[in-house]
Amino acid sequence: MSLREATVDGVRTIWFDRPEHRNAMTSAMFRDYYAALAAADADPGVRAIVVTGSGDWFCSGADPEALTALLDGGNRDRMAGELGFDPHLPATLGTPIVAAVNGGAAGLGLVHALYADVRFLAEEARLAAAFSRLGLIAEYGSAWLLPRLIGVGNALDLLVSSRKIDAAEALRIGLVQWVLPRDQVLAAAQAYATDLATNCSPSAMAVIRRQVWSGLETGLAEASADAGPRMVAALGGTDFHEALAARVQGRAPAFGPRSPGL
Repeated sequence: MSLREATVDGVRTIWFDRPEHRNAMTSAMFRDYYAALAAADADPGVRAIVVTGSGDWFCSGADPEALTALLDGGNRDRMAGELGFDPHLPATLGTPIVAAVNGGAAGLGLVHALYADVRFLAEEARLAAAFSRLGLIAEYGSAWLLPRLIGVGNALDLLVSSRKIDAAEALRIGLVQWVLPRDQVLAAAQAYATDLATNCSPSAMAVIRRQVWSGLETGLAEASADAGPRMVAALGGTDFHEALAARVQGRAPAFGPRSPGL
């Protein structure tokens, strides 16, 4: 198997697990990863997802053999349908995703990190879009994601040049939120995810996640208008009442599973 999974305290950790190949991604591995995300999102016992890599790399991008196979036109024609999921699947889920980028990430590997809500990065790691140096365009929505995460100028710099950046620059431009020594990255990301799973309403996180993603395409007036009825519903929901009761009683909230349809 090219993936490993474990669930502890409501946190599903998914490892890219081809360390001998720098966790380079085959078509089957890509499909299995999205299937694992979908399965975690459908599991009421999972309230946060952590994605990381085995060994010293997060993911070096598409497997070189898989890229070479795309020189065949027939393989190129089949590529789009073989994934079995929308390429932007992570953005459609209700469960928050935390990336523990334990090492280098390039190309498709960087894209997987971009689809996370929060990114922890190893201070030894280097990141690169890689596409332009392979004669390729910005793949899997990265040309949409990067400008919204780090601004148009920074996004064009990284995408057009495909140059490598270090952890300090990634933090400075807002591409990642935390930089830590490699041996601390996964534990810190899991602790963050455990806090989400323990203390945050699954329904509220699902709605907030969708508010943010959809809000990237709407104006402030539309986003504010959309929030109104959602707030009324939340005020009448059981999670709000449970949160207030927990505060009064000095205990952690016991939120129920994510509401159906979220």
